[in-house]
Amino acid sequence: MGGFFGIASKKECLMDVYFGVDYHSHLGTRRAGLAAYDRNIGLQRQIHNIEKTPFRTKFEGVFEEMKGTSAIGCISDVDPQPLLIRSKMGTFAICTTGIINNAEELIEKYLDNGGHFDAMTGGNVNNTELLASLISLKGDFVQGIKFAQEVIDGTTTILILTDDGSIIAARDKMGRLPVLVGKNEDGYCVTLESFACTKLDYAEDRTLGPGEIVKITEDEIVQLVAPGNKKRVCSFLWTYYGYSTSSYEGISVEGMRYRDGALLAKQDEQKGSVGEIDYVCGMPDSGIPHAIGYANASGNHYARAFIKYTPTWARSFMPAKQIERDRIAKMKQIPVHDLIRDKKLLFVDDSIVRGTQIRETVDFLYENGAKEVHMRSACPPIMYGCKFLNFSRSTSDMDLIARRVILELEGEDGFAHIDEYIDATTERGQKLRDVLCKRFNFASLEFQSLQNIIEAIGLPECELCTYCWNGKE
Repeated sequence: MGGFFGIASKKECLMDVYFGVDYHSHLGTRRAGLAAYDRNIGLQRQIHNIEKTPFRTKFEGVFEEMKGTSAIGCISDVDPQPLLIRSKMGTFAICTTGIINNAEELIEKYLDNGGHFDAMTGGNVNNTELLASLISLKGDFVQGIKFAQEVIDGTTTILILTDDGSIIAARDKMGRLPVLVGKNEDGYCVTLESFACTKLDYAEDRTLGPGEIVKITEDEIVQLVAPGNKKRVCSFLWTYYGYSTSSYEGISVEGMRYRDGALLAKQDEQKGSVGEIDYVCGMPDSGIPHAIGYANASGNHYARAFIKYTPTWARSFMPAKQIERDRIAKMKQIPVHDLIRDKKLLFVDDSIVRGTQIRETVDFLYENGAKEVHMRSACPPIMYGCKFLNFSRSTSDMDLIARRVILELEGEDGFAHIDEYIDATTERGQKLRDVLCKRFNFASLEFQSLQNIIEAIGLPECELCTYCWNGKE
């Protein structure tokens, strides 16, 4: 994943962009960068590795080295960016979020020309440079962006800072990621996370539509391409990786998670699938609001049975190696013994993806005296690795625990019955849950239904991407 933030202003804006980009740090842990435009200096850029340190600490000295009245920046889980590109359209800085699945094919078809495409990061194609090269094949930014988004298999949401200080923002053609524009008396900002806009004293002006392209200056927003009619906003924005204080398409993330948890509690009540429990708990951090919604709706007390020690370990997946991530996940969990010992606990997690850490967490709870640990997932079983935003970091569908269980139960023939495995009322669906309960030592397990997810979000199903659950594009 990744996130971005930019400003075009009448005054120096680099500090605001610095904070705006920092507000996207939950979306990536590998690279970060800033690019700025100043009338006297022109375009400038800095990129840093942030794998072992927060964004702010790497860019604290940027104000002594860069300045500008226009600037863009990004957090990236993949490529170093923004990049500075020289082209027939002039020099520009570019950053993007999304994924390109057909990079090698695009290079061979459009860019190789009998030579080679020199865009490598750690032995892989730098997708940002590939995108910039595709854009530069055309005569202007609009035609170049439209061309790139048409030929790319995946998702590309784009920010470009030009050599005259204007910003071009393009939402991906299916609108899988949000792009919000804010306004104040000095200019405009553009952001993925809405709270970054309001915290920096910009009023929300508009959300770009799918495929819409705009040019932003200190004085105005000019629509260059009108939005398309089809929209597929990523449902996982609300369920997991969006920040709780943001809103997408006018729908609050925190509010959606409360509604989702409440619907999950109602589903349990109708099935009679959980008996008396002492506390409802949330898996920190994104499982917490789902759990609050569950507790409020079920009438059970909410409690924090363990606390994450975040001053030094803010995120469990910062290290590159899984063994290191698992170790840190264990070290950061501090039990509250009075809320665990001899208690029946029901935990709500935002999702169960690979299952790499959940067994250790449940064992940790039993080791500290829990009588029962029930588990609830705030979304359906994840059956397909994301091919649009790559949020789960799964390189194969077989990284997913639900897929692996199906393979064990029926072999590849079982993949023809994924709809049944998702549904708890079917024999296959119950078998999936039984196997996971035994594997992870759950007293019981249930997943949120797809229809409840859609109801909690509040958008029509045809406007939501639910690919990771049902494989429908």
